[in-house]
Amino acid sequence: MFKGITKIFSKSNKDLRKRIYFTLFCLGFFALGLNITIPWAGASIAYEELGFLEIFNLMSGGGLQSFSIFGLGVSPYITASIITQLLQMDIIPYFKDLKEQGYVGRQKINKITRYLGIIIAFIQAYAISVFYASTNDVMDILKISLVMTAGTAFLLWLGDQITQKGIGNGQSLLIMAGILISMPNVFTSVYNAFINGNMEIGLGITLFLVYIICYILIIVGIIWVQLAERRIPIQYSNRTTSAYGAQQSFLPIKINSAGVIPVIFASVITTIPGTIVTLIGNESAVNFVNNYIIYTSPTGFLLYIVLIFAFSYFYTFLTMNPEEMSKNLNKNGGYIPGVRPGADTSGYISKTLSRLTLVGAVFLVILAGLPIMISTFTSLPQSVSLGGTGILIVVGVVIETYKQIESSLTARNYAERKKRLR
Repeated sequence: MFKGITKIFSKSNKDLRKRIYFTLFCLGFFALGLNITIPWAGASIAYEELGFLEIFNLMSGGGLQSFSIFGLGVSPYITASIITQLLQMDIIPYFKDLKEQGYVGRQKINKITRYLGIIIAFIQAYAISVFYASTNDVMDILKISLVMTAGTAFLLWLGDQITQKGIGNGQSLLIMAGILISMPNVFTSVYNAFINGNMEIGLGITLFLVYIICYILIIVGIIWVQLAERRIPIQYSNRTTSAYGAQQSFLPIKINSAGVIPVIFASVITTIPGTIVTLIGNESAVNFVNNYIIYTSPTGFLLYIVLIFAFSYFYTFLTMNPEEMSKNLNKNGGYIPGVRPGADTSGYISKTLSRLTLVGAVFLVILAGLPIMISTFTSLPQSVSLGGTGILIVVGVVIETYKQIESSLTARNYAERKKRLR
């Protein structure tokens, strides 16, 4: 790993360094915008607990609580992505046709997702402005909603620039940056609750250390889950092992092929009922959501776990279709030893994928739910209970970004060797 990092600073990788610097500049610009408060909203929001909106505040680096121009972050886009991906599952034929059109269809789906994300951003911004901004003026509320919507639209553009001119997935890096900015406040809340609280100093220090240990275990666990994979041996009828240095070909399938997407989807989907009832303004409905839907409630925690399981299977089979994998193997003359090509191969891959996804989903549930359980039994703030979700997203994005940089370095080294041989 450290060798790969040192290679970035070599003369031959100047353009890669430019991509990294550009990415850091964009993330720094995002962090700067989080400190710009919308003037019509007042200095701060007149409430301490955000309830079901805590996940938005976490992903936006605390910008929602201060009514920043980037207060919504890219969360509306994530919500829109969930909706469009669900619509591709034979719910609306038009979206299914777009999915089967390949690159052109994906471009159209991305365009629809962005427009839908901006619409959702305006609805969320309007609801938050009506019920939480320190103003009752209709024009001020409209201005706040438009500014926050424009902030989300700008972040979508900024994420695209990071993807095209920087490194990795821009939207994921923006979410990661927002969570990292929120992390100091999370640990400060834990420190104040345990050590500066009403409990004994010895007990407080012990609990604080236990919390830190849990975070370390979460980091180790998510790294293990992200890197672990099952390698299915593959043979090709038109190749011989001796011709390729006796190297065996494999079909690698990760234990957690969906990555951190199920956690993000599950986190965002649980906030949708809260956004709706806040927009409606029914106090009893808001209390119902706070008591039964958010993370700290038993039913909300159970819903969170179920959604992680559901999205783990949904996203895994959406991105890794066993039938398509079987067809690709057949086209390339490949087969799994002891398994007939066609339906048997598809069934074998599907069965393997289901078992691995089960293990990955269980680990995601444990890693995401552990901090929530700790905060529930220790009466920590809701922002702390989301810390496990945040660290899952951060570690997952960091691993994927490092892999992309590593693959880019490998490709460059291969190209250099090829030039030298010529």
